[in-house]
Amino acid sequence: MQILNRLFGVLSSLRLTVISIAAAFVLVFAGTLAQVHAGLYYVQEQYFQSWMVMWSPASGAYKIPIFPGGHLIGAVLLINLITAHIRRFSWTWSKAGIQLIHFGLIVMLAGGLATDLFSVNSYMRLRKGETKNYSEDAIRMELAVIDETDASIDQVTAIPGEVLSKGGEITHETLPFKIIIRSFFANSKLRNVGQEQGTSLPAASNGIGQRLSITIAEPTTKIDERDVMSAVVEIIPNKGATLGTWLISDAMAERQEFDLESHHWSLQIRPARYYKPYSLTLQTFTHEVYPGTMTPKNFSSKVNIVDPEGKNSRQVEIWMNHPLRHEGDTYYQSGFEPDDSGTVLQVVRNPSYQAPYVSCIIVAIGLIMQFTRHLTGFARRAKPPIVP
Repeated sequence: MQILNRLFGVLSSLRLTVISIAAAFVLVFAGTLAQVHAGLYYVQEQYFQSWMVMWSPASGAYKIPIFPGGHLIGAVLLINLITAHIRRFSWTWSKAGIQLIHFGLIVMLAGGLATDLFSVNSYMRLRKGETKNYSEDAIRMELAVIDETDASIDQVTAIPGEVLSKGGEITHETLPFKIIIRSFFANSKLRNVGQEQGTSLPAASNGIGQRLSITIAEPTTKIDERDVMSAVVEIIPNKGATLGTWLISDAMAERQEFDLESHHWSLQIRPARYYKPYSLTLQTFTHEVYPGTMTPKNFSSKVNIVDPEGKNSRQVEIWMNHPLRHEGDTYYQSGFEPDDSGTVLQVVRNPSYQAPYVSCIIVAIGLIMQFTRHLTGFARRAKPPIVP
């Protein structure tokens, strides 16, 4: 029991609060400096959306935790605030305003941590008349292994890019073959064989890889660019000899195809997809600019939501600061295609999106109660005595 009391005292101490806030300042400072060489998305993932900041040597053989990450600091601050609230504040009406303020801050911290852990950001690109039932991740990639035998439907087995980066052998119960990762490139450049100086060899024995060579590229640090993931894979049937190797890359729009056991298969590296239980169709897209300039003034999208069961199908217009909320997804008007032929919608799935609103309401009520209590007390003390 004494150990628990000491632990509770440490978790609720002001010293822990100061240390956590100082650690947050150091993390933000270090992360800001690291963006110069590592890029925004890498730093965001490794520093602010992690439990520990890891260091590894140039060989990458191992990783060592060197500093608490954003998730850990936020969690410690949340626990510190809750335990301090339980330990120090008396549950009386005179302290109700202060209690509500602290409870609102707890809701805000908890909501922020939940958002960081569980929210998903993606994009949906739609051209006029196009219908989609999925959005695509801006950073994460996947290998799509597609059975195209049935012309009416594609049977897709999606393999996350993180699995490709580990190399080795990939198997799945839906696939009658093994995929061997012969080489993997987090960022790469593709060139026609013989285009660069010196001797160049085809990247693969089948498909477009017979005409292309591949080289390693340094990870990009620019916000408006992303790494081009590529890999060379070998297909080995569960029964039979190898079919050879294929080059697959995010830089190639076409799929790499092969036949096996009367089935037609294709391979493609693409942005990770998040499928929806409904679909969106772009009816019209409007893009207005300021007169005499090319500066966007307003752009909006009119879409049809099609529910398979027809219960919630409707037409909705999306424009700046007027998002669409549907079945847990929020669609924001983010951009448009360069030729104005389509729209770009940012899709956010955040189970705790209401936490900031609830927190602000609770804090506001607490502030009003605390201010009113002090104001009435001051008014009573300032009231002059009645002289008979």
